[in-house]
Amino acid sequence: MEHRTNHLSTADMQADDAAHHLHPFTDTLEINERGARIITEARGVYLRDSEGNSMLDAMAGLWCVNIGYGRKELAEVAYRQMLELPYYNAFFMTSHPPAIALAKKLAELMPGDLNRVFYASGGSEANDTNIRLVRHYWASMGKPEKTVIIARKNAYHGSSVGSGSLGGMAGMHAQGGLPIPDITHIDQPYWYAEGGDMSPGEFGLARARELEKEIERIGEGKVAAFIAEPVQGAGGVIIPPSTYWPEIQRICDEHEILLIADEVICAFGRTGNWFGSETFNIRPDIMTIAKGLSSGYQPIGGSVVSERIAKDLDTHGGEFAHGYTYSGHPVAAAVALENLRIMEEEKIVDNVRDITGPYLSERWAALADHPLVGEARNIGFMGALELTPDKSARAPFAAGAGTVGLICREFCFSNGLVMRHVGDKMIISPPLVMTTEEIDELADKAWKCLDLTLAEAKSQGLMVAGER
Repeated sequence: MEHRTNHLSTADMQADDAAHHLHPFTDTLEINERGARIITEARGVYLRDSEGNSMLDAMAGLWCVNIGYGRKELAEVAYRQMLELPYYNAFFMTSHPPAIALAKKLAELMPGDLNRVFYASGGSEANDTNIRLVRHYWASMGKPEKTVIIARKNAYHGSSVGSGSLGGMAGMHAQGGLPIPDITHIDQPYWYAEGGDMSPGEFGLARARELEKEIERIGEGKVAAFIAEPVQGAGGVIIPPSTYWPEIQRICDEHEILLIADEVICAFGRTGNWFGSETFNIRPDIMTIAKGLSSGYQPIGGSVVSERIAKDLDTHGGEFAHGYTYSGHPVAAAVALENLRIMEEEKIVDNVRDITGPYLSERWAALADHPLVGEARNIGFMGALELTPDKSARAPFAAGAGTVGLICREFCFSNGLVMRHVGDKMIISPPLVMTTEEIDELADKAWKCLDLTLAEAKSQGLMVAGER
């Protein structure tokens, strides 16, 4: 990676950042005291900071840089589109070529009859659209009382008021009066921490059947939809047991509710198929997309709706009084289309499915041999390590959740590896273009950081088991 000299020193940039920049999901006092890490450039799967340190980015930015950093084709497409049509809206009976071409391409790629897209600038906006959309749909069909959306605890669907309510994270709900009315949550399919003595198969069925119980509690005539991620990403790469999704699909099929698959993270190759719905044989009525759609090079997302629902809305819906200034932004749409072209022509998803995904699974599974790791799970190009003081009991630490995970994260950063902690889980979602040699580097660095974390946890007296 070619190093470019910064015009400002790291200290000057940190001072300006502290004075003027409010960060997402960040303790402002803490970051201002420590100083932000300043990332200045990136190539392939590597980042470089303002001090010249190189880091292997095992999080693909924020689950999104699927084709890796530094692809000139995307920059060139954005440049050409900015010169030709930098912006126009999709309101007032108007469209433009990039939005049309991308919508057609998505319809070709999507599973089932998911055939029409309502554009947004990201996943949070798209899930807000979904709240409005399913309620508008049922009202249009003469059932305005069907307004309740069922979601899952520890799910992440965005951080706006609507999408944050759909998500099931208690820390978010504690701020800002969330969730909003008519959104409820059932338990997650997290066998490692919550399965107890049940087998994964038994647990998966039990957690899926909570949906049916919740529908019965509320009344089917009031339930509009169920929303879930195929794999919970920000919740800690929670991969459901194999029994879970078939039962969820059965319940949705037998009851008059819509199924929304939030694929903001899983779509565009992350699970080893183009869509997580294909990996788990889900047949959603609506799919939420973002992130990998443009590999993070431009902000874009959307709600992709089944043809059946779209035709019902055509017939009965009238005007849908909803939209965003940047829905189908021409530059974002053009970049997303080029991103999909590259992924198809370079067979990136095929490579993940057939070569690098299985190799990552092999190297990742071997980390379960580390004395600090209770489980090493992965699917495709996403994975998690459960840190524990007692492997046989799947026990949490007696110290506050995240204490050991944070120690591990800091060792990762200081040793050239970006690996995220969620509580005491260490999670990854590398760029899909990562090579087998880079996977070896990831696994070797992860083991080293686990060694350092174990030594530090022992020195601080943290290797003490707590209770679930």
